[in-house]
Amino acid sequence: MSQPRVTFGIIALNAQPLLEYNLRALYPFAHQIIVVEGAVQTAASLARVDGHSQDGTWERLLDFKRKEDPQGKLILVSATDEGYADGLWPEKNEMSQAYAKRATGNWLWQVDSDEFYHPEDIRAILEKLQAKPGITAVAFPYVEFFGGWDYVITGKWHIQNYPLIYRLFKWEQGFRYTDHRPATVVDQNDRDLRTVKLESNPQYEGRPILLHHYSYVFPKQALQKVGYYSQVTWTDSFKRNQQWYEKNYLRLEEPLFLSEKGRPILQWLQRFRGQHPPAIQQLRADLDSGKLAEPLRPVEDIERLLRSPWYWLATRVLAAVMPIYWSLQNAVRRERG
Repeated sequence: MSQPRVTFGIIALNAQPLLEYNLRALYPFAHQIIVVEGAVQTAASLARVDGHSQDGTWERLLDFKRKEDPQGKLILVSATDEGYADGLWPEKNEMSQAYAKRATGNWLWQVDSDEFYHPEDIRAILEKLQAKPGITAVAFPYVEFFGGWDYVITGKWHIQNYPLIYRLFKWEQGFRYTDHRPATVVDQNDRDLRTVKLESNPQYEGRPILLHHYSYVFPKQALQKVGYYSQVTWTDSFKRNQQWYEKNYLRLEEPLFLSEKGRPILQWLQRFRGQHPPAIQQLRADLDSGKLAEPLRPVEDIERLLRSPWYWLATRVLAAVMPIYWSLQNAVRRERG
Protein backbone atom coordinates (compact mmCIF):
# COMPACT_ATOMS: atom_id res chain seq x y z
CA MET A 1 0.00 0.00 0.00
CA SER A 2 1.59 3.29 -1.13
CA GLN A 3 2.03 6.13 1.34
CA PRO A 4 -0.01 9.25 0.60
CA ARG A 5 2.28 11.51 -1.39
CA VAL A 6 0.36 14.72 -1.74
CA THR A 7 0.80 17.25 -4.50
CA PHE A 8 -0.79 20.49 -3.38
CA GLY A 9 -1.98 22.56 -6.34
CA ILE A 10 -2.54 26.31 -5.92
CA ILE A 11 -3.55 29.00 -8.38
CA ALA A 12 -2.69 32.52 -7.25
CA LEU A 13 -3.13 36.15 -8.21
CA ASN A 14 -2.37 39.01 -5.82
CA ALA A 15 -2.35 36.39 -3.08
CA GLN A 16 -0.26 38.15 -0.45
CA PRO A 17 -0.06 38.10 2.48
CA LEU A 18 -1.99 34.83 2.85
CA LEU A 19 -0.07 32.70 0.37
CA GLU A 20 3.31 32.57 2.06
CA TYR A 21 1.72 31.55 5.38
CA ASN A 22 -0.19 28.85 3.56
CA LEU A 23 3.00 27.53 1.96
CA ARG A 24 4.64 27.23 5.36
CA ALA A 25 1.60 25.41 6.74
CA LEU A 26 1.45 22.91 3.86
CA TYR A 27 5.18 22.32 3.47
CA PRO A 28 5.62 19.60 6.14
CA PHE A 29 2.86 17.49 4.54
CA ALA A 30 3.78 18.04 0.90
CA HIS A 31 5.38 15.80 -1.67
CA GLN A 32 5.07 18.79 -4.00
CA ILE A 33 3.55 22.26 -3.88
CA ILE A 34 2.82 23.58 -7.35
CA VAL A 35 1.81 27.23 -7.54
CA VAL A 36 0.38 28.45 -10.84
CA GLU A 37 0.53 32.24 -10.73
CA GLY A 38 -0.89 35.07 -12.77
CA ALA A 39 -4.07 36.52 -14.20
CA VAL A 40 -6.62 35.03 -16.54
CA GLN A 41 -7.57 37.15 -19.52
CA THR A 42 -10.71 38.55 -17.90
CA ALA A 43 -8.64 39.63 -14.87
CA ALA A 44 -5.94 41.42 -16.89
CA SER A 45 -6.80 44.70 -15.16
CA LEU A 46 -5.71 43.13 -11.86
CA ALA A 47 -2.26 42.21 -13.14
CA ARG A 48 0.88 43.88 -14.44
CA VAL A 49 1.48 44.09 -18.18
CA ASP A 50 3.42 40.82 -18.00
CA GLY A 51 0.43 39.00 -16.44
CA HIS A 52 1.98 38.64 -12.98
CA SER A 53 0.39 39.85 -9.74
CA GLN A 54 0.47 43.54 -8.89
CA ASP A 55 1.22 42.88 -5.21
CA GLY A 56 4.56 41.09 -5.68
CA THR A 57 3.20 37.55 -5.30
CA TRP A 58 5.48 36.18 -8.04
CA GLU A 59 8.59 37.75 -6.54
CA ARG A 60 7.63 36.52 -3.06
CA LEU A 61 7.25 33.00 -4.46
CA LEU A 62 10.72 33.18 -6.00
CA ASP A 63 12.07 34.42 -2.67
CA PHE A 64 10.30 31.61 -0.80
CA LYS A 65 11.82 29.05 -3.14
CA ARG A 66 15.31 30.47 -2.55
CA LYS A 67 15.05 30.79 1.21
CA GLU A 68 12.37 28.43 2.55
CA ASP A 69 12.35 25.41 0.25
CA PRO A 70 15.28 23.23 1.39
CA GLN A 71 13.71 20.05 0.00
CA GLY A 72 12.87 21.47 -3.42
CA LYS A 73 9.14 20.86 -3.05
CA LEU A 74 7.95 24.15 -4.54
CA ILE A 75 7.34 24.36 -8.30
CA LEU A 76 6.32 27.67 -9.85
CA VAL A 77 4.43 27.96 -13.11
CA SER A 78 3.62 31.10 -15.10
CA ALA A 79 1.48 31.54 -18.21
CA THR A 80 4.56 31.92 -20.37
CA ASP A 81 5.76 28.51 -19.17
CA GLU A 82 2.65 27.09 -20.85
CA GLY A 83 3.19 29.02 -24.07
CA TYR A 84 0.83 31.95 -23.48
CA ALA A 85 2.96 34.73 -24.93
CA ASP A 86 0.90 37.58 -23.45
CA GLY A 87 1.45 36.23 -19.94
CA LEU A 88 -2.28 35.69 -19.37
CA TRP A 89 -4.07 32.42 -18.76
CA PRO A 90 -7.21 31.67 -20.81
CA GLU A 91 -9.17 30.72 -17.68
CA LYS A 92 -8.81 28.95 -14.35
CA ASN A 93 -9.34 25.52 -15.91
CA GLU A 94 -6.02 25.88 -17.71
CA MET A 95 -4.32 27.08 -14.53
CA SER A 96 -5.50 24.06 -12.56
CA GLN A 97 -4.61 21.70 -15.40
CA ALA A 98 -1.11 23.19 -15.41
CA TYR A 99 -0.42 22.01 -11.86
CA ALA A 100 -2.23 18.72 -12.41
CA LYS A 101 -0.07 17.69 -15.33
CA ARG A 102 3.07 18.36 -13.25
CA ALA A 103 1.81 16.37 -10.25
CA THR A 104 3.92 13.35 -9.30
CA GLY A 105 2.18 12.52 -6.02
CA ASN A 106 -0.48 9.85 -5.69
CA TRP A 107 -2.95 12.42 -4.33
CA LEU A 108 -3.83 15.83 -5.74
CA TRP A 109 -5.04 18.38 -3.19
CA GLN A 110 -6.38 21.65 -4.58
CA VAL A 111 -5.87 24.54 -2.18
CA ASP A 112 -6.76 28.17 -2.82
CA SER A 113 -4.24 30.61 -1.40
CA ASP A 114 -6.82 31.71 1.19
CA GLU A 115 -7.86 28.19 2.29
CA PHE A 116 -6.33 26.85 5.51
CA TYR A 117 -6.58 23.68 7.61
CA HIS A 118 -5.48 22.74 11.08
CA PRO A 119 -2.28 20.66 10.83
CA GLU A 120 -3.75 17.86 12.92
CA ASP A 121 -6.64 17.70 10.46
CA ILE A 122 -4.30 17.32 7.48
CA ARG A 123 -2.48 14.58 9.37
CA ALA A 124 -5.79 12.84 10.13
CA ILE A 125 -6.80 12.96 6.46
CA LEU A 126 -3.51 11.40 5.37
CA GLU A 127 -3.95 8.64 7.95
CA LYS A 128 -7.48 8.01 6.66
CA LEU A 129 -6.23 7.75 3.07
CA GLN A 130 -3.63 5.25 4.20
CA ALA A 131 -6.17 3.20 6.16
CA LYS A 132 -8.87 3.27 3.44
CA PRO A 133 -7.14 2.87 0.08
CA GLY A 134 -10.46 2.68 -1.78
CA ILE A 135 -11.18 6.38 -1.29
CA THR A 136 -10.99 8.32 -4.56
CA ALA A 137 -12.02 11.84 -3.50
CA VAL A 138 -12.59 13.91 -0.37
CA ALA A 139 -15.03 16.81 0.10
CA PHE A 140 -14.81 19.17 3.06
CA PRO A 141 -17.36 21.26 4.93
CA TYR A 142 -16.14 24.80 5.28
CA VAL A 143 -16.50 28.15 6.94
CA GLU A 144 -16.11 31.32 4.87
CA PHE A 145 -14.89 34.49 6.55
CA PHE A 146 -16.40 37.86 5.69
CA GLY A 147 -15.29 41.34 6.75
CA GLY A 148 -12.82 40.22 9.41
CA TRP A 149 -11.25 37.30 11.21
CA ASP A 150 -14.14 36.67 13.58
CA TYR A 151 -17.14 36.60 11.23
CA VAL A 152 -18.40 34.00 8.77
CA ILE A 153 -21.03 34.23 6.09
CA THR A 154 -23.66 31.53 5.73
CA GLY A 155 -27.04 30.96 4.12
CA LYS A 156 -28.42 29.35 0.99
CA TRP A 157 -25.12 29.21 -0.85
CA HIS A 158 -23.33 27.48 2.01
CA ILE A 159 -26.12 25.41 3.55
CA GLN A 160 -28.03 24.27 0.48
CA ASN A 161 -26.15 24.90 -2.76
CA TYR A 162 -22.58 24.05 -1.78
CA PRO A 163 -22.34 22.60 1.73
CA LEU A 164 -19.16 20.71 0.76
CA ILE A 165 -16.15 21.62 -1.38
CA TYR A 166 -14.34 18.98 -3.46
CA ARG A 167 -10.63 19.39 -2.88
CA LEU A 168 -8.70 16.12 -2.65
CA PHE A 169 -8.41 13.46 -5.38
CA LYS A 170 -6.60 10.22 -5.97
CA TRP A 171 -3.99 10.74 -8.67
CA GLU A 172 -2.49 8.08 -10.93
CA GLN A 173 -1.14 7.77 -14.43
CA GLY A 174 -3.87 8.55 -16.95
CA PHE A 175 -5.96 10.61 -14.53
CA ARG A 176 -7.01 14.08 -15.72
CA TYR A 177 -8.18 17.29 -14.12
CA THR A 178 -11.17 18.24 -16.27
CA ASP A 179 -12.96 21.14 -14.59
CA HIS A 180 -12.36 23.88 -12.04
CA ARG A 181 -16.05 24.55 -11.21
CA PRO A 182 -16.45 22.31 -9.33
CA ALA A 183 -13.03 20.72 -9.10
CA THR A 184 -13.30 17.46 -11.07
CA VAL A 185 -10.80 14.69 -11.70
CA VAL A 186 -11.48 11.64 -13.86
CA ASP A 187 -9.58 8.36 -14.03
CA GLN A 188 -8.21 6.59 -17.09
CA ASN A 189 -11.75 5.31 -17.81
CA ASP A 190 -13.23 8.83 -17.61
CA ARG A 191 -14.99 8.04 -14.33
CA ASP A 192 -15.57 11.13 -12.17
CA LEU A 193 -13.68 10.29 -8.95
CA ARG A 194 -16.34 12.07 -6.89
CA THR A 195 -18.80 9.35 -7.96
CA VAL A 196 -16.57 6.34 -7.22
CA LYS A 197 -15.81 6.48 -3.48
CA LEU A 198 -16.25 9.92 -2.02
CA GLU A 199 -15.28 10.66 1.56
CA SER A 200 -17.57 13.50 2.52
CA ASN A 201 -17.59 15.39 5.79
CA PRO A 202 -14.46 13.71 7.25
CA GLN A 203 -14.12 13.69 11.02
CA TYR A 204 -11.28 13.96 13.52
CA GLU A 205 -11.87 13.15 17.18
CA GLY A 206 -15.61 13.46 16.68
CA ARG A 207 -15.64 16.84 14.96
CA PRO A 208 -15.75 17.78 11.29
CA ILE A 209 -12.50 18.55 9.52
CA LEU A 210 -13.14 22.06 8.27
CA LEU A 211 -11.71 24.02 5.40
CA HIS A 212 -11.23 27.60 6.65
CA HIS A 213 -11.80 29.93 3.71
CA TYR A 214 -10.51 33.45 4.39
CA SER A 215 -11.98 34.81 1.19
CA TYR A 216 -13.37 38.20 2.29
CA VAL A 217 -11.16 39.23 5.19
CA PHE A 218 -9.14 41.90 3.36
CA PRO A 219 -10.93 44.54 1.28
CA LYS A 220 -8.49 43.88 -1.55
CA GLN A 221 -9.83 40.32 -1.78
CA ALA A 222 -13.39 41.55 -2.24
CA LEU A 223 -12.25 44.11 -4.80
CA GLN A 224 -10.37 41.46 -6.74
CA LYS A 225 -13.42 39.24 -6.87
CA VAL A 226 -15.40 42.19 -8.21
CA GLY A 227 -12.74 42.88 -10.83
CA TYR A 228 -12.67 39.28 -12.01
CA TYR A 229 -16.27 38.11 -11.78
CA SER A 230 -17.74 41.26 -13.33
CA GLN A 231 -15.76 40.47 -16.51
CA VAL A 232 -16.26 36.72 -16.89
CA THR A 233 -18.03 35.50 -20.01
CA TRP A 234 -19.36 32.19 -18.70
CA THR A 235 -22.18 33.78 -16.67
CA ASP A 236 -24.05 37.09 -16.44
CA SER A 237 -24.81 36.65 -12.74
CA PHE A 238 -21.93 38.78 -11.47
CA LYS A 239 -22.32 41.92 -13.58
CA ARG A 240 -23.52 43.95 -10.57
CA ASN A 241 -20.63 42.99 -8.32
CA GLN A 242 -19.33 46.55 -8.00
CA GLN A 243 -22.68 47.53 -6.53
CA TRP A 244 -22.46 44.54 -4.17
CA TYR A 245 -19.01 45.63 -2.98
CA GLU A 246 -20.15 49.14 -2.13
CA LYS A 247 -23.58 48.27 -0.70
CA ASN A 248 -23.05 44.96 1.05
CA TYR A 249 -19.35 44.47 1.65
CA LEU A 250 -18.51 48.01 2.73
CA ARG A 251 -21.86 49.16 4.14
CA LEU A 252 -23.94 46.05 4.99
CA GLU A 253 -27.04 47.67 3.51
CA GLU A 254 -28.74 44.30 2.99
CA PRO A 255 -27.50 42.30 5.98
CA LEU A 256 -29.66 39.26 5.19
CA PHE A 257 -28.69 39.22 1.49
CA LEU A 258 -24.91 39.49 1.58
CA SER A 259 -24.18 37.20 -1.35
CA GLU A 260 -21.93 38.45 -4.14
CA LYS A 261 -23.54 36.09 -6.65
CA GLY A 262 -25.26 38.92 -8.50
CA ARG A 263 -28.81 38.19 -7.40
CA PRO A 264 -30.69 38.28 -4.07
CA ILE A 265 -29.74 35.19 -2.07
CA LEU A 266 -30.35 34.79 1.64
CA GLN A 267 -26.87 35.06 3.15
CA TRP A 268 -26.13 36.40 6.62
CA LEU A 269 -23.33 36.79 9.13
CA GLN A 270 -22.58 34.95 12.32
CA ARG A 271 -19.71 35.03 14.77
CA PHE A 272 -16.94 32.49 14.35
CA ARG A 273 -16.67 30.42 17.52
CA GLY A 274 -13.89 28.07 16.50
CA GLN A 275 -10.12 28.24 16.61
CA HIS A 276 -8.11 29.57 13.71
CA PRO A 277 -5.35 27.39 12.23
CA PRO A 278 -1.88 28.23 13.59
CA ALA A 279 -0.78 29.80 10.29
CA ILE A 280 -3.62 32.32 10.52
CA GLN A 281 -2.85 33.01 14.16
CA GLN A 282 0.73 33.82 13.14
CA LEU A 283 -0.43 36.03 10.28
CA ARG A 284 -2.69 37.97 12.63
CA ALA A 285 0.13 38.38 15.13
CA ASP A 286 2.41 39.72 12.39
CA LEU A 287 -0.24 42.20 11.30
CA ASP A 288 -0.82 43.33 14.88
CA SER A 289 2.92 43.81 15.49
CA GLY A 290 3.44 45.81 12.31
CA LYS A 291 5.68 43.18 10.72
CA LEU A 292 3.09 43.05 7.93
CA ALA A 293 0.98 45.87 6.56
CA GLU A 294 -2.33 45.09 4.86
CA PRO A 295 -5.50 47.18 5.34
CA LEU A 296 -8.39 45.46 7.07
CA ARG A 297 -12.06 46.34 6.92
CA PRO A 298 -13.36 48.24 9.99
CA VAL A 299 -15.61 45.93 11.99
CA GLU A 300 -17.60 48.25 14.25
CA ASP A 301 -20.68 47.98 12.03
CA ILE A 302 -20.43 44.18 11.99
CA GLU A 303 -20.22 44.13 15.76
CA ARG A 304 -23.28 46.38 16.06
CA LEU A 305 -25.18 44.14 13.68
CA LEU A 306 -24.32 40.94 15.51
CA ARG A 307 -25.31 42.50 18.83
CA SER A 308 -28.63 43.64 17.42
CA PRO A 309 -31.62 41.70 18.88
CA TRP A 310 -33.53 41.77 15.59
CA TYR A 311 -30.56 40.35 13.67
CA TRP A 312 -29.95 37.71 16.30
CA LEU A 313 -33.57 36.58 16.08
CA ALA A 314 -33.85 36.84 12.30
CA THR A 315 -30.73 34.81 11.59
CA ARG A 316 -31.66 32.07 14.03
CA VAL A 317 -35.13 31.75 12.53
CA LEU A 318 -33.60 31.61 9.06
CA ALA A 319 -31.04 29.02 10.16
CA ALA A 320 -33.82 26.82 11.60
CA VAL A 321 -36.47 27.22 8.92
CA MET A 322 -34.77 27.82 5.59
CA PRO A 323 -32.83 24.53 5.27
CA ILE A 324 -36.15 22.67 5.58
CA TYR A 325 -37.76 24.97 3.00
CA TRP A 326 -34.84 24.66 0.57
CA SER A 327 -34.87 20.86 0.85
CA LEU A 328 -38.61 20.73 0.19
CA GLN A 329 -38.18 23.12 -2.73
CA ASN A 330 -35.52 20.88 -4.26
CA ALA A 331 -37.68 17.81 -3.74
CA VAL A 332 -40.58 19.45 -5.59
CA ARG A 333 -38.30 20.42 -8.45
CA ARG A 334 -36.98 16.87 -8.73
CA GLU A 335 -40.52 15.52 -8.74
CA ARG A 336 -41.58 17.91 -11.49
CA GLY A 337 -38.39 17.42 -13.46
